[in-house]
Amino acid sequence: MTTTQFLSDTRVLTGRSLRHILRSPDTIITTAVTPIALLLLFVYVIGGAIETGSEGSYVDYLLPGILLITIASGVAYTAYRLFLDMQGGIVERFQSMPIARSSVLWAHVLTSVTANAASVALVVVVALIMGFRTGASILAWLAVIGLLTLFILALTWIAVIAGLSAKTVDGASAFSYPLIFLPFISSAFVPTESMPAPVAWFAQNQPVTSIVNTLRALFAQESVGNDLWISLAWLLGILVVACAAATAIYRRRIR
Repeated sequence: MTTTQFLSDTRVLTGRSLRHILRSPDTIITTAVTPIALLLLFVYVIGGAIETGSEGSYVDYLLPGILLITIASGVAYTAYRLFLDMQGGIVERFQSMPIARSSVLWAHVLTSVTANAASVALVVVVALIMGFRTGASILAWLAVIGLLTLFILALTWIAVIAGLSAKTVDGASAFSYPLIFLPFISSAFVPTESMPAPVAWFAQNQPVTSIVNTLRALFAQESVGNDLWISLAWLLGILVVACAAATAIYRRRIR
C-alpha cells in the first residue's frame, strides 16, 4: 500500500465523514452550546464574585478553559460515529475493498479536527461579542491554534480507543465526561492558589492547568515560561500513547 493511495483513501473517507457533519450541522452547534452556556454563566452571574488577580476582564481569563471544554465535548462525537461504523458493518465492508485499513481511523480523526475547530471558532466569536479582547500577534495566534489542534488530536485518539472498545452507544461517548470535568479542577476558572492544598496540588500538576496558562499568556502577550514545554510534553505523550493503543486495538478488531 503506497503513501499516495493511503492519502487518497483517507481523503475520500474524510469527505464521507464530513458530509455526515454537513447534513447535521446541529452536531457542531450542540457541541458549542454547553461551553457557551458556561461562558455566559461564569461571566455574567458568577464572575463578579471571583478574584483572579489578573488585570483583564474575567472573560479574558476564562476563555482558554472554555475552549478546552468545547474540544472535550466535541470528541465524544468521534467515539460515537466510529462506534456506529464498527457496529453497522461499514468497516467490514471497507475491508473487502482495496483501501488502506488505517485510512478509516485517520478519516475519523481529521473529521474530528475539522468539526472541533469549527466549534472552537464559534465559541471565540461569542467571547468576542461578550468583550474578549487580545493584542496577540499573528505568531501568538498561530501558537494558540497549534496548541489547540494538538489538544484535539490527543483527545481524538483517546476517543478512537473508546469508539473501538465500547459495547454500547452510551459507553462510546461516556468517556468524555471526565475530560469535560478536568478543567474545573485546574486554573481554568480560578487561580489554583485559592484551592485547598490537596486540590491545588492536583490542579497544578495535571495537564489542563499548563495548557490553560499557556493559552492565557499567549492571548495576554506575556511570557509562557515552562508551561509551554510542560503542555507539549503532556500532549505529545498522550498523543503517541493513545495513537499506538488505538492502532493496536483496531488491528485486533479487523482481523
